[in-house]
Amino acid sequence: MKKPIYIAKIIWLLITCISISNGLFAQAKTRKVVFVIADGIPADLLEKASKPNLDKIIAAGFYKRAFVGGIKGSYNQTPTVSAPGYNNLITGTWANKHQVINNDIKDPNYNYWSIFRYLKNQYPQKKTAIFSTWLDNRTKLVGDGLQATGGFKVDLAFDGYELDTLRFPHDKGSIYTHLIDDYVVAKADSCIRANAPDLSWIYLEHTDDMGHRYGDSPQMEQAIGYLDQEMGKIWDAIQYREKNFKEEWFIIITTDHGRDAATGKNHGGQSERERTTWMLSNLKNTNAYFEANNPAIVDILPTIARFQKIDLPKLNQEELDGVAITGPVAISQPRVVQQGDSLILHWKSYTKKGKVAILLTSTNEFKKGLADSYQNIGSIAIGQERFAFKIEPTLSFAKIILRTKMNSVNTQWKSPSIK
Repeated sequence: MKKPIYIAKIIWLLITCISISNGLFAQAKTRKVVFVIADGIPADLLEKASKPNLDKIIAAGFYKRAFVGGIKGSYNQTPTVSAPGYNNLITGTWANKHQVINNDIKDPNYNYWSIFRYLKNQYPQKKTAIFSTWLDNRTKLVGDGLQATGGFKVDLAFDGYELDTLRFPHDKGSIYTHLIDDYVVAKADSCIRANAPDLSWIYLEHTDDMGHRYGDSPQMEQAIGYLDQEMGKIWDAIQYREKNFKEEWFIIITTDHGRDAATGKNHGGQSERERTTWMLSNLKNTNAYFEANNPAIVDILPTIARFQKIDLPKLNQEELDGVAITGPVAISQPRVVQQGDSLILHWKSYTKKGKVAILLTSTNEFKKGLADSYQNIGSIAIGQERFAFKIEPTLSFAKIILRTKMNSVNTQWKSPSIK
């Protein structure tokens, strides 16, 4: 009489094992990332443009306005210029840290690592790629092969075509940058289909050239149309990989700055239109921080890191200025103000549970590649959104970390007596 029960148990165990096995198999997809910077497109122009291919990506994920330029009027205010914008994204920090303040890119601080370096640090076997209309993105911003970046090398590079004036003669109307963009996208398309790099950066310039030449104009609308066609090719390549290989792809497309409101030709300042950008992606399941705020360009790096399960070194992670737009989040938007002989910390909370630890150092050794020694000066409920403490007579500068179990953020203070 016990035999049927025994057989039933065996069948149940087999079904359970198969279910677990299938579940593990379904989760075993390799995660790949492509981020795209389409230069100099104001959010309002993109929103009213015909963009059927971009709309397909948005339908799979999201579109939202974002911002660049750091926190206006603060210690990390950043010029709304191209190279600082690119470096904001790839380092997850504002210009006061990465030290790229214009397109000359004279002396980047490589102690603030790029997302490529973080990936390779944890996963040396994974492949990186850059497809770019501007050589400096790889050689100066990423610091390809430099001693200062630990000798980091991009695995696959397709760039420098702006220097090839035989294949792409420079015309007065800057049509050549559209031809280069098309060529860059063709390289990215074929490389993604054949090689599927784990982390790719595509940079396209033509929209910025049209903005500088013609401002808000039919030429700019046409350039956005070209971009849409190019992104359609990349989207198709990603879908091809997902259909035929055990891969999950995350694409995020953004811009590096807006443009002036008067003409649409200029940028670099802190006007609302120059600071207002956008991001769109196939990414789902965004978090409370993303839903409540317009994200910043510096939020992209920690989001990529979470998607690809990159464990950022703690010292580096707590220097980031961005907050991941997916996954657990407790706090964002830290700021510190002085009131008399006290400093008042403020932040925005997304949970009432748990504590936030307040850590302070009077040094900034990290920018030299060294570690700062932090002192824990207190702990308070996350939902309080405020912490006050007296300024020690010897304190003239402070870096402050607000640390929770879900995420950490940081801010800085400098005595008004220091210029």
